[in-house]
Amino acid sequence: MLCALAAFIAAFVRGMAGFGMAILLVPLIGLVIPPGEAVVVSNMLGLFIGLVGARKVWRAGEPNAGVIGGLAMVMTPLGLLALFATPPAVARVLIALVAIGAFLLVLLPARPGHAPGKLETGLTGAAAGLLTGFAGMPGPPVVPYYLRRPIPREVARASMLTVFLLTSTASTAAALALGLASWRDVLFALLLFVPVLIGNHFGSLAFGKVSDAAWRGFVGFLLALSGLMAVVRLLT
Repeated sequence: MLCALAAFIAAFVRGMAGFGMAILLVPLIGLVIPPGEAVVVSNMLGLFIGLVGARKVWRAGEPNAGVIGGLAMVMTPLGLLALFATPPAVARVLIALVAIGAFLLVLLPARPGHAPGKLETGLTGAAAGLLTGFAGMPGPPVVPYYLRRPIPREVARASMLTVFLLTSTASTAAALALGLASWRDVLFALLLFVPVLIGNHFGSLAFGKVSDAAWRGFVGFLLALSGLMAVVRLLT
């Protein structure tokens, strides 16, 4: 029941913010299953929910979302291998640092008129892939990439969702191919998909009713909350 509630809340946040499901879900379900399995299950859920409305999201996002997502797909297996080769206690420390770092990046001043070059786009994709595999969190490099630019929130949200669908696809495929995921993980993800589907639906409805300033503020708050949760999980 607790995992289902966590899945609903995390999916609501995803539907409204365009990201955040893994950031909230991984630490919570990690209380009942090992960190590696929590990342795998979260990525599977990201794939399942990402396929819902994928065509509409792809058309609404920026073309560079496909580039970032493609690079991330290549790097995701390396992140997975690193995760399962890292002691759980060390993995929790690194995941906490990633969550805090993402919040600090969003606090940096926006860059009006900035057009990311090939290097910045490539590094964002590579980092997103490594973090997808290692922490189930492609958001930390991707969110600042879009949020710190003056683009419409609809475009930013759709672009992020496109990247996250591709990273979830790569992570799930790599985990199964490398033998890092079991059918128990698949079953657990399927059981949690119903609350995820419902939560995402209500979150999407809420997205259309908030202002741009409120949406950006919510995203910043979400990153701060994720960093706090990661630190609390580390200390308990």
